[in-house]
Amino acid sequence: MLKHADDTVLTDWQPHFASLFGKHPLCLKHNLHLSPLFTDEALELLLERADRADYHVNWAQGGRRREGELGDLSGKDILDAVRKGNIWINLRAPHRADPAYSALLDAIYEDFEARVPGLKTYKRNLTILISSPKVQVRYHIDVPGQALWQVRGKKRVYLYPASEPFLTEVMREKVVLNELHETDVVYEDWFDDHALVKDLEPGEMLHWPLNFPHRVNNHDCLNVSVTTEHWTDALRNQYAVTFANGLMRKVGLSPSRPQGRLGLMTRLGLAGAVKVSGLQKREAKPYHIDFRVDPSAPEGASDIPAYDLHK
Repeated sequence: MLKHADDTVLTDWQPHFASLFGKHPLCLKHNLHLSPLFTDEALELLLERADRADYHVNWAQGGRRREGELGDLSGKDILDAVRKGNIWINLRAPHRADPAYSALLDAIYEDFEARVPGLKTYKRNLTILISSPKVQVRYHIDVPGQALWQVRGKKRVYLYPASEPFLTEVMREKVVLNELHETDVVYEDWFDDHALVKDLEPGEMLHWPLNFPHRVNNHDCLNVSVTTEHWTDALRNQYAVTFANGLMRKVGLSPSRPQGRLGLMTRLGLAGAVKVSGLQKREAKPYHIDFRVDPSAPEGASDIPAYDLHK
């Protein structure tokens, strides 16, 4: 499946990359673009089998991002709509349709863990992004550890530090608490003057530290990319602190970074208790669905009566 001499995913690893992983942005080469898992035929099957809870489809119109649905189209019709349209599809759980994607995800992290001393990942996930020529993905952050793997087409990635003014603690907390979507974080045009900018080609990937804001512009071609997500104990601890601090801020307390193990364990306990209670899920912001993918429409999408979807 990987088609590489030593059966690894990463093809240009250098020993010093281990000290940079998770701390600095890394651009590495890979061989996912050689896999049959990303041909038109494979993608069409995934699109047809995707459960409604396992995908997002966006349409950028009038300066805003709209959320939609695939309807009952064939995979071929959906890909045709993407090729000529202005839409972006995120297949969040391809492994549910084909276990080969689970095997690929395991191979990716086995490769990283073999090369980064002490790295132990869990709660891993792989998603597939299929997007139209010239589509722009808004400025946003991701909650878990993250990497972007380019498979087909070419895109320009803008990457920003996960600190003020590019990302405030209040914004980070609200995203972690599900009170804001990842794309609701504030962006200013002048942020670009301080961004790391990279044109990703097939066979290249970017990995960045936790919560680094980023945005993406496709070149004039259909794009297929993979994102991988993971957690480690260190990332879980950072998440728990942000989660607990957000709760503290909501009730009028002044949050802070914990000093010592007791403060960390207190925040871990608070975050865990709220998650078990189900309060976070009930407060999650719903997705407003108001279009359907349509290969006969000029931008590959048509309006439908709006409804809200909770995920």
